[in-house]
Amino acid sequence: MPAPVLPLIEAVAHWPRRGALIGLDLGTKTIGVAVSDPDRRLATTVETVRRTTFTADAARLLVLAQERKTVGFVLGLPINMDGSEGPRAQSTRSFARNFARLTELAIALWDERLSTAAVERELIAADVSRARRAKVIDQHAAVFILQGALDRLARLPHPGAD
Repeated sequence: MPAPVLPLIEAVAHWPRRGALIGLDLGTKTIGVAVSDPDRRLATTVETVRRTTFTADAARLLVLAQERKTVGFVLGLPINMDGSEGPRAQSTRSFARNFARLTELAIALWDERLSTAAVERELIAADVSRARRAKVIDQHAAVFILQGALDRLARLPHPGAD
């Protein structure tokens, strides 16, 4: 049975109260990966996965999840500024559906509007070179996505299942 793919607030019911989450920023060429601590307070960078085939990409993500003993995924959903979903959001939903067939860990979708733009501004402000920004932007966007989700979960009365 495939893992559930749900909005964050619904997905949290499928995760234990404690346990790390993996955040994903799905791009056309790369996937930025971040992970939280088991208490879900802080997101940190993991790596940028260079996309090749779905099978290879998914296998790498599952290895990262297993290595870090994660209990779920948070996938950035690129919603348009007007709240509509375009081709990128549809592609992300398709990836999530296919990925869900390979794992039992619930996948949460989290609005990632402006994540890459915000991270780019932060990296420029920190005087990070263009070449270095290109190498790390997807990882940092994944952190931005995951941290936003963690901050939202922290405001829930009792996040996670027992």
